[in-house]
Amino acid sequence: MTALDPSGSLKLIIFDCDGVLVDSEVVSCQATAQFARSLGLSISDDEAHKRFIGMALPDVVRDLEAELGHSLPENTAFILRQNLVQIMEKMAEPVSGSPKMLEEIRRLRMPVRVGSNSSVQEMEAKFTRTNMTQFFPENRIHSANDMGEPKPSPAVYLYAAQQEGQAPENCLVIEDSDPGAEAAWKAGMSCVLLREDGKPLPAFWPQPGFVRISHMSELAPLVERVLQSQAS
Repeated sequence: MTALDPSGSLKLIIFDCDGVLVDSEVVSCQATAQFARSLGLSISDDEAHKRFIGMALPDVVRDLEAELGHSLPENTAFILRQNLVQIMEKMAEPVSGSPKMLEEIRRLRMPVRVGSNSSVQEMEAKFTRTNMTQFFPENRIHSANDMGEPKPSPAVYLYAAQQEGQAPENCLVIEDSDPGAEAAWKAGMSCVLLREDGKPLPAFWPQPGFVRISHMSELAPLVERVLQSQAS
């Protein structure tokens, strides 16, 4: 039984941040591509987006090290993260439809949390810039990076559920990346994947309790239908 089944019990929504709430993936991948080119690697912005989307910065650094054939300074991921914080303070924008969606989810009185590969510091910068702090106070944002368990590890989602006092089967994850959806699958949670029509789905798709939407405006009506079916 999943959180989306009529006989299930949806009690918590856990949002990914980048690509779901904040439109930061393109800017982040461009910054990573620029850094890679400064190392002498030939990586275009488009290639970086396909290659690094959804990846935690330590994993990105390891990927670059493998291509370079040598290690980078130990503080490379930290430097990249601080650079991203500064960029997001000025350039982060909400994903289309997300602000209205959050208002609608709040109207449904559904508890929400965030589980992201971004650091808490990055998320705070993004949410401040996009005026989403009102929905996600500090004690409701959780960082897989800060935990040392980046997605596709399910750790950050399991921790968010634990903090809410909910079992995994009562949780719905909102994701846009393959590693994030895999993390939800491993956590035993339902998942709504934000993915444009025609784009490939994760290799493990489909799974019970997994659905795809193409725009964030579809999420609140979906949640409302689920809650109504479970109340009947």
